[in-house]
Amino acid sequence: MILVTGGTGLVGAHLLLHLLENGANTVRAIFRDSKNTDKTKALFNLYKKEALFEKIEWVSADILDIPALEIAFQEVDYVYHCAALISFDPAEEVNLRKVNIEGTANIVNFCIDKKVKKLCHVSSIAALGDLLTSENKNQTPINEQTEWNPEVAHSDYAISKYGAEMEVWRGLQEGLPVVIVNPGVILGPGFWDQGSGILFQTVKKGISFYTIGSTGYVSVIDVVTIMHRLMNSDCNGEKYILISENYTYKDILVIIADKLDLKKPSIQASLGMLNLALLLDWIKSTLFQTKRKLSKTGVASLISQTVFSNDKIKKELNYSFTNVEDYITTIIPYYKN
Repeated sequence: MILVTGGTGLVGAHLLLHLLENGANTVRAIFRDSKNTDKTKALFNLYKKEALFEKIEWVSADILDIPALEIAFQEVDYVYHCAALISFDPAEEVNLRKVNIEGTANIVNFCIDKKVKKLCHVSSIAALGDLLTSENKNQTPINEQTEWNPEVAHSDYAISKYGAEMEVWRGLQEGLPVVIVNPGVILGPGFWDQGSGILFQTVKKGISFYTIGSTGYVSVIDVVTIMHRLMNSDCNGEKYILISENYTYKDILVIIADKLDLKKPSIQASLGMLNLALLLDWIKSTLFQTKRKLSKTGVASLISQTVFSNDKIKKELNYSFTNVEDYITTIIPYYKN
């Protein structure tokens, strides 16, 4: 039996489809709200794989709910832990740590107790290490060996994902076979109101400004394919950065705008403009009790030209990533529909 947490999200839903397409007979997924399973069903319909959706065994559970997890983990052999809270609102600090760290600790504990054969944990490039100087940051790719510097300012999300990884490494020390993947910005269809889908929505609404920062991007198909292959390999106690290519924020917005035949961003947002936007976002949040969209660390990331290396996973699996621009071309019709 394979258990997937986060099966109602972009990665989890695509992973369920990939597993079933590749011969998995018994796949179980947990959900918190039955309405959320409709998103996964819609994704299967999008790919015209409606019949496969019916093969999923859904169990109502939360990664913070111990009694429910006890039921979900019955007769489970392999676990893909995709569930996580993603937020860059400073007000979500407590929830981020609780869900991402405590929730992962619960998953690890059950894996150990139930003698699960292997755990694959979906982390993030946000949990990777830090380069020490601004010069290095613009020239040297971050890899799996880059050390985390606790003195560097990190977002609450990054801290929570780093803490989650510590729980997975604890499981390894206690004898649990584990593998961690650190995807970049994950592109994929079906979840346009969250994650990378917001990029498409932003371009559709019209965007004039861009920033000079950069980060790594990867297709969701690559992510789930690699996860599956790693789980079926002898790999244990390793982590892998999953990115296809590094792009500036401007370039990725321009690509999406070009594919949608919409206006491309043409004005560079300066640090002063970003700080003003940060202030206005704080004022709006304070007055109207809305969620913050910007933070100090978020502004810093928008102008940080960070580059990530995918050499390790390419060598491990002899893997060739999907070209990002080609993949965006592939999913644009889904977005238009």
